[in-house]
Amino acid sequence: MARRGNPWVGLAWDSWALGVEAASVVALRSVRIAAGGPSGAAEARRMVSEKAEAAAAWHMLALTGGLGVTAPAAASKTLKHYRRKVRANRRRLQKQ
Repeated sequence: MARRGNPWVGLAWDSWALGVEAASVVALRSVRIAAGGPSGAAEARRMVSEKAEAAAAWHMLALTGGLGVTAPAAASKTLKHYRRKVRANRRRLQKQ
């Protein structure tokens, strides 16, 4: 498969998978927020704060060299960073 020779092929697949998972989180969160009440308000606040925290953590990785030295390595570690956050939200939202 071309994935072995070209890291960008794998990164394209990983990006697609992140997008699918993020879309499911958007749907789950939308339902919770649309329901309103304290739970909806808390989810809206959590959504905003989590985005800021994830971006700050990624920024720190970038500043400290934690993303690697090549473009494919940096892209891969960035996707992994955000996918962990998205996956945790999906699991949390599906439980409730």
